Amino acid sequence: MILPHLTGDHEGLGGTIKAEPEDFVVDEIPLYPFAGQGNHVFFRIRKRDLSTFDAVRKIARALRLPEEAFGYAGLKDRHAVATQWLSLEYGDVPLLEQLSVAGVEVLEITRHPHKLRVGHLAGNRFGIRIRGVDPARIASARRILAVLEHRGVPNYYDRQRFGILGNSHLVGRALLTRDADLLAACILGDGGGGNERFDEALAHYRRGEVTAAAEALPGMFTVEKRYLSVLGRTGDREAALRSIPGQRRRFFVSAYQSYLFNRLLVDRLATLDRLVPGDLAYLHRNGRVFVVEDPAAEAERLRSFEVSPSGPVYGTQGLLASGAPGEAERRLLAEERIDLELFRLPGGLRSRGVRRPYRFPLSAATLEACGADVLVGFTLPKGSYATLVLAELTKAEAPLRLMDLPGGRPG
Repeated sequence: MILPHLTGDHEGLGGTIKAEPEDFVVDEIPLYPFAGQGNHVFFRIRKRDLSTFDAVRKIARALRLPEEAFGYAGLKDRHAVATQWLSLEYGDVPLLEQLSVAGVEVLEITRHPHKLRVGHLAGNRFGIRIRGVDPARIASARRILAVLEHRGVPNYYDRQRFGILGNSHLVGRALLTRDADLLAACILGDGGGGNERFDEALAHYRRGEVTAAAEALPGMFTVEKRYLSVLGRTGDREAALRSIPGQRRRFFVSAYQSYLFNRLLVDRLATLDRLVPGDLAYLHRNGRVFVVEDPAAEAERLRSFEVSPSGPVYGTQGLLASGAPGEAERRLLAEERIDLELFRLPGGLRSRGVRRPYRFPLSAATLEACGADVLVGFTLPKGSYATLVLAELTKAEAPLRLMDLPGGRPG
């Protein structure tokens, strides 16, 4: 499955992204002003070439505190220079002012009555250098940004949701339907593990040498290694399926939900900035939805990104649209032979389902030529992927390529 670009009729810049961490700058935009007083010390850091988890781990070690003591609003890219706020209850301000951690710099300190929690951000401002572009395409790139600002950016789930093998959605489908044969067929993807040991494991598996495949598989593939070990020892595909831990099942099922949403968005791409009767319109300010009866009455709110059409992240209690959008949502379930009750997973795990907007706004976009490079800036709301904007802008690759169901889709 290859996801299409919204701006496919505009030529992209090409070029290279993230050649250096400084090429990808992210600044977090807080959700609310901080009070300047309270028991929680808020401090803004600049981190370079570190994930948020790595930065918190290093700071916690330097201060001899547990990682759980720190609050943060969101996760920032590792291969980047990013600023973000962290919080620490009863934090020692002088120690933070003198903090010396490789790759981390404390920029400012204040206080607030409450801990900083995930989601407590309005969005992020990005400053990105794209190297080695074709200067003749800069005018086209500006037109792409104008389209995205006017129509919105397709709100695809990005590649990180589908694992490095691009197969997590198929594992999720196999777990939902308890299809041991499908799981066996797609557990190692269709290649591209990225190193010799993975390629060796895949070759063993394709020859039916399951135990040898488990032994060859790199340690980072913990779930796959466990699955192959059980399968090699017992020869029982059902037992191997049951060996996947509950929380990992949730991850794989979430990937399948994301895949289904992406498929609906592909079909809605040409009209992602329009409402039709029966749509469940998404209110961006609070995440609520309402049934659209008169699309013309919502035209102004649609233009201003107050509302957008939405699609389902399917679950046991998720709302489905009516009219033509609802027919498409139900037709996909029928094609996949999926009943919503299947999202009630063993062990008490279940996914209730939510609505997700088919687009997200891009604002304050800029593009400046800089020799053989261009500097691009834009602001996105929280939870939005800058990589989707860059895929549209560069056309260096599709927004996402996913492994297809072996033998084609059911139905």
